[in-house]
Amino acid sequence: MDGTEQPLTARARKFANRIHGRFGVEVKLHDERLSTVEARSGLFEQGGYRALNKGKVDSASAVIILESYFEQGY
Repeated sequence: MDGTEQPLTARARKFANRIHGRFGVEVKLHDERLSTVEARSGLFEQGGYRALNKGKVDSASAVIILESYFEQGY
């Protein structure tokens, strides 16, 4: 995490620009790095390895991303 933009980040930015261009809506980009790490850590604390299935990790990551987004005052 040295601040270098990753290829997937560039694709997301391009997609956001296309959405803005096509529909004229403001698109906010939000850094979601480490959300999965945080989600896995929290789930593991609650239920060990059994709690680490993909659906639960993805759901917990989504919650973390949304909370982080709202905490930044968007």
